[in-house]
Amino acid sequence: MDRPGPLRLVAVLLAAGAGLFAFDGTAAADPSTVDWQRLRMCESTDRYHVDTGSGYYGAYQFDLPTWRSVGGSGLPHQASPAEQDFRALYLYRMRGWQPWECAGKLGLRDDRDARSKRVPDYGEASYISGAKSPVWPGRVFGPGDCHPALRTWQLRMNAYGYGFTGTGCYQDKTKAAVLDLQRANGIKDSGLLGPRTWSAAWTGKPPR
Repeated sequence: MDRPGPLRLVAVLLAAGAGLFAFDGTAAADPSTVDWQRLRMCESTDRYHVDTGSGYYGAYQFDLPTWRSVGGSGLPHQASPAEQDFRALYLYRMRGWQPWECAGKLGLRDDRDARSKRVPDYGEASYISGAKSPVWPGRVFGPGDCHPALRTWQLRMNAYGYGFTGTGCYQDKTKAAVLDLQRANGIKDSGLLGPRTWSAAWTGKPPR
């Protein structure tokens, strides 16, 4: 059999490497955003802040021993959505869908990363909720302002139990939510909705 020339050999090696990368991508292995959303809806009606009073907390209804087994600290429902997403993916990599009763009800099936014992990083978990901060509208909002972007922010704060109808107008309830979020995230509690307070609704610590 003829030995491959240098250029052909490089092509073969690159093709082989491409095959390896194709089988090593996290996105191709971990559950989809849709599956995670279905799980959260079943477990907690997709509420990250929820405390059921029965020893289960947050969007993924962690109990404390399970939360701590994947490195969580404090109470799960007091952690940011990004932290809860990360710990959920960590648990999935350790034990598959087995810890969640809802996964069985929904017919979710383990894929090849389930029980892989491969510890994820926060970047790998960032796709789970799709809760990336929208672009800040470039305007600081205060009492009396009305704007479509305020409605976006208000509806996001419903993940923390505020119950906004999404008027898009800055009134007393909006100010209270702004102040709660600023205090939880070490932002000067001015009551003004600027870029840091805007982003914190998606990526910061939940209000207490």
